[in-house]
Amino acid sequence: MKQMQTRIRDFGISIGSLPTGPLNKITDVAGVTVGHCTVKEGPHQTGVTVILPSPKNPFSHKLPAASFVLNGFGKTQGLIQMDELGSLETPIALTNTLNVGLVHDALVEYMLNLCGRDHIPLFSVNPIVCECNDSSLNQIANRVITKEHVFSAIRSAEADFEEGSVGAGRGTVCYGFKGGIGSSSRQIELDGTTYTLGVLVQSNHGRSIHLTIDGKKAGTEILKKNPQAAFLSPTDRGSIIMIVATDLPVSDRQLRRIIKRAGVGLIRTGSYLGHGSGDIMIGFSTAYTLADAQAPAIQTIPMLNESKIEQAFLACAEAAEEAILNSLVTAESVTGTDGRTLHSLSEWLPTIL
Repeated sequence: MKQMQTRIRDFGISIGSLPTGPLNKITDVAGVTVGHCTVKEGPHQTGVTVILPSPKNPFSHKLPAASFVLNGFGKTQGLIQMDELGSLETPIALTNTLNVGLVHDALVEYMLNLCGRDHIPLFSVNPIVCECNDSSLNQIANRVITKEHVFSAIRSAEADFEEGSVGAGRGTVCYGFKGGIGSSSRQIELDGTTYTLGVLVQSNHGRSIHLTIDGKKAGTEILKKNPQAAFLSPTDRGSIIMIVATDLPVSDRQLRRIIKRAGVGLIRTGSYLGHGSGDIMIGFSTAYTLADAQAPAIQTIPMLNESKIEQAFLACAEAAEEAILNSLVTAESVTGTDGRTLHSLSEWLPTIL
């Protein structure tokens, strides 16, 4: 039986005003699943996290997608074609900086196998791979991630996934505390229909003195009472990857407008988008699939009325803010390379509540 994790709402902190989905995770968007493979062996504290956008073959059922880069200190793969064509055709994988190439290669093999099974010719594919640098806890130069770790993460994908120090979040640091994988969702109603927007983050950014929780300078207050609580970085560095999923019927242009608002949630938690932080958003919609080459030349697709997009903006900002806080409080403390230990925010948050 899956162990219940303590999330930010369990501390009596409720972010925003919109209702959440049933799980309050990105997987509240129907069909989306998330899987992890975690490496936790002495100085090697790292892993892989995958977001599967649909139970269908993503190459033959491409979804509208977009990206937005707030600060480009990152090593992602696949965003150029995604933004040119406005489509997602593979799972999205997250890992550490020096294993991006290997994870990309594993996704190519996964898609070749999947399309071979489905008798779909595959001569080109555009895997999406994102990263954070986890070298504060992980001996990153050893590049311990393998193809089997990627396949294992895909096989483990489910709706009610674990958060915190798992998968690609195993070795990350956020606001000087242990970072990790976090998620949240929001629901909005348009013309009598309920739509869902969910966010998943790989958090590895920020300075502890800037950590803000629901408007409160939590990092500063914690450090006053517990000077040993957090790693004191002189700069905001390390990156955050923010994945946004929704079932709203939107174009890739509208998606890009929506996912930009994840930056609002990021800033509300205390980031100032430092020089060394790659702050990157990727979004996709499950509302429809894009036409293939055999479809008629002229296509009709559902589209959100642009004047009604405000609620989606709000949903993205709120879900991103809460996802970051969930990544902090669900993360367990981890000891990694050089014996360094990063502590969970959940150990210290009760001291200021």
